[in-house]
This record gives sequence, C-alpha cells and structure tokens, in this order.
Amino acid sequence: MHERLPISVLVLTKNEQQDLPGCLQSVAWSDDVHVYDSGSTDDTVAIAQAHGAQVSTRAYPPNAAPFGGDEASHRNWGLRHIPFKHEWVLMLDADERATPELIAAMRTMLRQPGTHAAWRIHRRDYFLGTWIRHVTPSPFNIRLIKPAAVRYERIINPVTIVDGTVGEMDAHFDHYPFSKGLSHWFAKHNGYSTFEAAHIIQGGRQGGDYKLSQALFARDANVRRMHQKALYYRMPLRPLVMFLGLYIGKRGFLDGRAGLVYATLRAIYEYMIVLKVTEMRSGLQQGGPP
Repeated sequence: MHERLPISVLVLTKNEQQDLPGCLQSVAWSDDVHVYDSGSTDDTVAIAQAHGAQVSTRAYPPNAAPFGGDEASHRNWGLRHIPFKHEWVLMLDADERATPELIAAMRTMLRQPGTHAAWRIHRRDYFLGTWIRHVTPSPFNIRLIKPAAVRYERIINPVTIVDGTVGEMDAHFDHYPFSKGLSHWFAKHNGYSTFEAAHIIQGGRQGGDYKLSQALFARDANVRRMHQKALYYRMPLRPLVMFLGLYIGKRGFLDGRAGLVYATLRAIYEYMIVLKVTEMRSGLQQGGPP
C-alpha cells in the first residue's frame, strides 16, 4: 500500500489505452488523480475511471496547428478549470512514470516547504530498452507546480511560465517516447514538422530572437529547445549539425545502438522541416498536373 502524499496529479491523454495503466499505477500514492482527455476514441477514459481517476474531457481548439491543436491553451484551460484538491500538482503524460526516488523527493519537499511556485525535475528518456543518458542527458522539466502561478506558451512543446521562483528537485521521472513504436513517432513528428515549417515561412523563427546562452545552458528543457530552434533555423546543413551535436557533442555514441538511432531520427526530423520549407516556399506540391 502506497503512503499517500497530498499532491494532485494531472495526466494529459488522447488515445492512451496502451500507456495509461502504467502511468496511473506509478501515481497510486495520490488521492486526487485527474485524467485530462482531449477526445479519445479508444478505452482511455474507461481505463482512467477503472483506476479511480477523475476524468475531464475537452477537445483541442480546432485548426490551431497542423497536427490538431494548441497544446498551450489546452493546458492552461486544465489548470484553470479542473478542481484540484491539493496545492501542488504533478504534471505527467501517459508515457511517463513517477519513480520511487521522485516520490521520496516530493515527500521531503512537503516536509520542508519553501517559497517556490514550481519545481524542475530530471527526465530519463528510454529507447530500445535502455536509458539514453548521453544523447538526451536528463533534461530538466517543470512538472511540479502550483496551478495559480503557472501558464503555458507556444502551440507545441509549450514553455512553462512561472510567476515565482522555481526549485530543482534531485530526482527523475521516466519517459518512454517510443512506447507506441516508430510508426507513431514518425506520424506525430510529421505533424510537428509541418507546423515548424509553416512557422519559419511566417517569419516566426527567422525574425525571432534567440540567445546562445539560453540555447546551450537554459535549465528548463523547453526553453532551451525554443532557443535552439531559433538558432538552428539560421544554420546551413542543420540536419547534419543536429546529428553531430547529439552523437559527437553529447557523446551519444556511448549509448550504443540506441544513441546512434536516436541521433539519426532527430536529424531526419530536422530534414523533414527543411524539405517542407522548400516545398512551401515554392508553392508547389509533389505530383503531376491537375
């Protein structure tokens, strides 16, 4: 039996019947688990209810992005309208797991409350059955929050804006981004790349500001990614730069086959963006005449 912690949990879902059971089992220590669903057509809602979670359903705002929704506004709505029982909320996706060390760290935090409005937590990414610790070296993510002090910005990979100070928790949560297989990963990133390409065409990146220090050293993973993208989009041969940065710069080769494949996938994603920008600028679609 898990010792209860006075922390609420919010799990974001859409068609997550495969990953949701494991996620909910990892937060069985909470007496206030909310599954925030955006229109699942599988057994996600039934699974959530069977595990005793409270379910809130809201569709993504339509046409906000090519892949189907504005993630930032969706998260903001959840924080403002879901009736959380506790002051603190742990934010998770269905393919993520709260670990015993994270539970212990949160328990310590509750015993020694400070003035922080949110906490950054390390993320461990798994691929091909192994923790890819070098090619994605445990990025920090703001996941333990006071809802009234937090909002999100950016349609995909939202950046967390905190009204207050942010602590750093010496603990991990686990992430399984390839749990549904490579086909699902490619389908999702096909949509992401369309959005990123359109954003470049509209001038959102080429005319946007970036800071090299933030691109290299920002503590929050999404802030770092945002500045990296603004920098990458100005680089020639950026798919190659991405691969070399991950595989050589971050020593992804130490992760073995998983590191090589992951670095290759990230380079392919960058190349998808390059190709779509070229297509959008030419105003032409592939294929024969009408």
